Amino acid sequence: MRKKEKILVFGSSGHAKVIIDAIEKESNYEIMGLIDSNKDLGEETFGYRVLGKEENLVNIVKDNKIEGGIIAIGDNWVRKEVEEKIKKNVSDFKFVTCIHPSAQIARDVKIGKGTIVMPGAIINSSCNVGDHCILNTNSSLDHDSTLSSFSSLAPNSTTGSNVRIGKFSVISLGANVIHNVKIGEHCVIGAGSLVLEDIENNSLSYGIPAEFIRKRECGEKYL
Repeated sequence: MRKKEKILVFGSSGHAKVIIDAIEKESNYEIMGLIDSNKDLGEETFGYRVLGKEENLVNIVKDNKIEGGIIAIGDNWVRKEVEEKIKKNVSDFKFVTCIHPSAQIARDVKIGKGTIVMPGAIINSSCNVGDHCILNTNSSLDHDSTLSSFSSLAPNSTTGSNVRIGKFSVISLGANVIHNVKIGEHCVIGAGSLVLEDIENNSLSYGIPAEFIRKRECGEKYL
């Protein structure tokens, strides 16, 4: 039996619970503990203890023989901020990718570091998925599409083929994007929307069909 890599999970909220479950079911890694700046030392989620904050990472990695980790935070921008904190303390920290056993990954798919593919998600042929992305429960990325780093597909969201989704953008619950559409960076597509046309950077859009509502700031909260 192959030796499991010892990893940390960054975060301990509800989203972290889903990622912990996927890690356990994939069975490639051994979770040694959690890192969470907003929780007290020793607090537990699913039996895993909070070992400290990002500032304590050097000693935590050394003491627990940590080989990598994954950021279990749903907000795209906050996930980037946490990645920066981690690299500031341990510059060569290794981020692992987790794919739930029930997910379907087709041929010629590239998936970046730190990305999580949740239960029932589908990534079809020749797609490119960047670093630290989330493909949430039952989401679908159709063939020849790109999901750029730190972007996410919410549960039951779907894209057609040849779709381009920019960095830090989110396709919200149950939204659909038709084929050949380009969605810019830092965009939010509202829940249940239908996107028929390209979306510019820093846009909040929603509706059937989706319409531009207003500009949004980088890092603006959406969850």
